[in-house]
Amino acid sequence: MIIAIDGPAASGKGTVSKKLAAHYGLRHLDTGLLYRAVAKALLDAGYAPGEEARAIAAAKAIDPARFDETALKRYEVGEAASVVSAIPGVRAALFDFQQEFAAAPEGAVLDGRDIGTVICPNAEVKIFVTAAPEIRARRRAFELRGRGEKADEAAVLADILARDERDRSRSTAPLLQAPDAHLLDTSALDIDGSFRAAIALVERMRR
Repeated sequence: MIIAIDGPAASGKGTVSKKLAAHYGLRHLDTGLLYRAVAKALLDAGYAPGEEARAIAAAKAIDPARFDETALKRYEVGEAASVVSAIPGVRAALFDFQQEFAAAPEGAVLDGRDIGTVICPNAEVKIFVTAAPEIRARRRAFELRGRGEKADEAAVLADILARDERDRSRSTAPLLQAPDAHLLDTSALDIDGSFRAAIALVERMRR
């Protein structure tokens, strides 16, 4: 069984995906970490995330086994990843890895922004997780503060709205809900409520 989870930043898709993977005994891939790793490689080398040739080279060279998730989750890396992910050559370089991960015999849970539309269009289960921008900004600011980073909620909201626009308007694999994906709005749900709602959707689609 392949479960494809898509949605905008801070919607809760990562948390839901990890819990679904644990519940069903499947491997999980946060595809956003791939783009964050590319972005971090550029930032660490002193390059701008929009430098296409260097970004593509970094995408071809990343090693997921060596990811430092804490470092990749830093705010500035996420912002740079939003720029990197709009580069068609970067998405092409990471495409095969994602498909191979999903092709495991037992299946997998993948979350990102183009899983149900591009990476796994034939996934048995597709869920599009979303939440109101203000709610997402509050969550992201809380997350950042919990890691010891400074976070102004108004600034986070502005960045989230800008990121949403970049994700929706890019020419390659834009963020959108697949026609056969079920919508899960987590605006009024906590983690347990979001997970229970996701389980209900998975079980409905498996029947």
